[in-house]
Amino acid sequence: MPLGPRINDAILDLVTLEHRVDPYFRDSFNALLQRPLVDIVQFFLRLLHKNPETQLCQEVLEADEAEIAAAITEQMKEFTKREYQGRVAERAGNTKTYGVVRAEFCVPADIPAVFRKGMFAESKTYPAWVRFSGPGPLSPPDVADAGILSIGVKIMGLAGDKLLDDEKWTQDFLGISCPTFTTPNTKENLNLQREIYARTPVFYFLKPFDSHLLDMAMQGLYARMNRSPLEVQYWSCVPYLCGDGMAVKYSVRPTSNHKTRIPWNPPADWLRQSLAMRLDSEDVELDFLIQAQTNPRRMPVEDASIEWPETLSPFVPIAKIHIPRQRFDSPEQLAFANVLSYNPWHTTATHRPLGNQNRARKLIYTQLSALRQAMNHVPHVEPDGSERFPQ
Repeated sequence: MPLGPRINDAILDLVTLEHRVDPYFRDSFNALLQRPLVDIVQFFLRLLHKNPETQLCQEVLEADEAEIAAAITEQMKEFTKREYQGRVAERAGNTKTYGVVRAEFCVPADIPAVFRKGMFAESKTYPAWVRFSGPGPLSPPDVADAGILSIGVKIMGLAGDKLLDDEKWTQDFLGISCPTFTTPNTKENLNLQREIYARTPVFYFLKPFDSHLLDMAMQGLYARMNRSPLEVQYWSCVPYLCGDGMAVKYSVRPTSNHKTRIPWNPPADWLRQSLAMRLDSEDVELDFLIQAQTNPRRMPVEDASIEWPETLSPFVPIAKIHIPRQRFDSPEQLAFANVLSYNPWHTTATHRPLGNQNRARKLIYTQLSALRQAMNHVPHVEPDGSERFPQ
């Protein structure tokens, strides 16, 4: 193995070692130090990143955006072809599926009037498939993974013209368990994808003359050995439209403080097992929250490394995700999880994705999904909630 990947893997081995002792101190660390350290990291990120936005809900398009999005797409395609040739192709991001579970997305009648737009305009309950997953781009044992989890919420039965024509009745929401994204913009995302292809993703953050230590610090402050996908908060990281002229971010948060005990030597699929244990015994509810942009300087649309301060605009609960007690780990349901496509552009114009990372996702997600389905010889599937699997 070349020296670069060997150094990369040695650093990741240290992360794995930290994850083994993480459960014994991380809760106390987070309670005392996470927020102060996040504030320090965010102070320096805002200092270093120049924000040209002067108006609310302002998008600033770059001349080379289309070329960069195409380059990211091709780089991730090459990675997928190399890693999964001759076997079942997985997603190039949000890769490891812990489970896709049946749920209900419940919009109440008493949400603030300013957010009653699009699918939040009226009280209604929708069927949903919620996917819990790991960051990727590979699927190592959970203790060796990066420690940032992903969620995809696919809501069904939603009428209206969609921004993608491959699904007619769905609305997708995506998030990760860190309030900021791994890279601030698509230019840096392309640099990261090149390092991933070279099997040296750590080098993206640690290069002496082009380091991204602050972004690494933000991810590290939220990365951990997780107890369960049901016991972390998720953030959209990037903004979306809510009606005309309002930019918002979303979050999904547990409603209980249930804490699953992690064994000293967790199995490779610990997060799937912990998810299954919880849902085998009880229903689970998650809050779905929304945060409005109120300050264009402190809350940029185009820079995904900047956290929108809750001191300026708190997250407001606007829906519940009800996950009933169930079994989800039959071979048939796990296969179903692999054919689903989650894409933030599965939406109406009322909830249009905003910012350069989201604009690039339209091409990236669509083409990578098509490649994965072609490699696996499966059709695109738009679920409607009537799917049933052995329990």
